[in-house]
Amino acid sequence: MPEKIRIHHVSLIVADTERSLAFYRGLLGLTLDRQRPDLGYPGAWLWVGDQQIHLLELPNPDPLEGRPQHGGRDRHLALTVENITSLALRLEQAGIAFTRSRSGRRAIFCRDPDGNALELMETA
Repeated sequence: MPEKIRIHHVSLIVADTERSLAFYRGLLGLTLDRQRPDLGYPGAWLWVGDQQIHLLELPNPDPLEGRPQHGGRDRHLALTVENITSLALRLEQAGIAFTRSRSGRRAIFCRDPDGNALELMETA
């Protein structure tokens, strides 16, 4: 019988933890987990339901230039949201560019301040 496998967390490399927290906490509304251990470098843990995003403030080995404009054509983290219209408005007001899903779903793609691609999908 196969093992039950679930995602526990996703790690994202960031250049500035506080700037990233302004995006993930301030704009997306994620909650900070203050139990992050001292790993010898800055970062933060954020709750997404019962899973987490780990922000790691480390040198980025990936190129930031030449990435696809549409995040759906790049590696990305997909999150569900309750109201894509209000989130799109908050992104516009914050000056964050996004593209709509090309499949016709109620979803948008954007990038965080460090170029990590996010897919934000409305739940029914």
